[in-house]
Amino acid sequence: MVLLRNTLKHIVEVLIDPQGYIKTKFKKLAIPSGSLGRLEELATLYASIRGNLDCGIRHKKIFTMAGDHGVVEEGVSAFPRQVTAQMIQNFIEGGAAINVLARHVGAEVIVVDCGVAFPLDEKQCLKVKKVGLGTKNMATGPAMSREEAIRAIEAGIELIEEELAGGLDIIGTGDMGIGNTTPSSAILAVLGKMDVESATGRGTGLDGVALQKKIEVIKKSIALNQPNPNDPIDVLAKVGGFEIGGIAGLCLGAARYRVPVILDGFISTAGALIANAIEPKVNNYLIASHVSAEKGHRMMLNILNKVPLFDLNMRLGEGTGAALGIGLMEAAVKLLNEMATFNEAGVSDPYTQ
Repeated sequence: MVLLRNTLKHIVEVLIDPQGYIKTKFKKLAIPSGSLGRLEELATLYASIRGNLDCGIRHKKIFTMAGDHGVVEEGVSAFPRQVTAQMIQNFIEGGAAINVLARHVGAEVIVVDCGVAFPLDEKQCLKVKKVGLGTKNMATGPAMSREEAIRAIEAGIELIEEELAGGLDIIGTGDMGIGNTTPSSAILAVLGKMDVESATGRGTGLDGVALQKKIEVIKKSIALNQPNPNDPIDVLAKVGGFEIGGIAGLCLGAARYRVPVILDGFISTAGALIANAIEPKVNNYLIASHVSAEKGHRMMLNILNKVPLFDLNMRLGEGTGAALGIGLMEAAVKLLNEMATFNEAGVSDPYTQ
């Protein structure tokens, strides 16, 4: 709890271009005013977070946070629990979608065992921050203890601090965990104070009967555990996941060190909801890469007041959307730093005519 408290104490509000220097720099570039649209917005946000007009992006890291969920015992997923560990091996070997997209944007993938149900050893790109061998079945009791929830959050903060020494200019969040749309939907229903039906989607492709079962399991879990919507750590403990807590910690740790966070999809944004509820000043450090095909994701983004950068009907997770978002952010920052001004390009400045 000491690490979490100290982190929260050092998070400061992001002021967007408070002196107007970034806007002035854009006005001098050899383009019509505002013609870069949201790319200008992204560059302004990045420079504001970093506190440096001439900042660049070199060190890009995507954290794929992994954990298992006891609630899969209720039949809420189309895949068996062992797929989590199997996919981690695929990440390590570089054959997953996140590996391909990370290579495309020049980002490093760091896979993190936050609570996989099988023992794993640290190797290559895998870090072990295991809180437990999967959460407990939230349909029969709390998913974890409050102490475990705090440990999961602090694991995410530790990751940020460990990676700072090697350089950290931007991070992406990702996830891997069979059954993790169930706790994410529960978190949305509780923190968003909405009905479970609205918050719950098909996950990895459940049919109508299985979806209805999933909804009933979430309703039962919330009724049984009574998570307190005014206490986000309690919500995480009662109906959350170890990897979701880890993602919340990544968001908080990154904000503490003024590092922008590119969110992936539904599960990553569930972690961001927890972080934002713990400390609302984290909000301006968060950038939504895309809106997932999972129905509750847009509702999460609305709660966070985020407009996604793109909508490609994706719902894979792993950090795939975040990788593409990092690419867009880097492009925006390069435009701010590398384009010629009207004067340098020998182009007439519309503001002086």
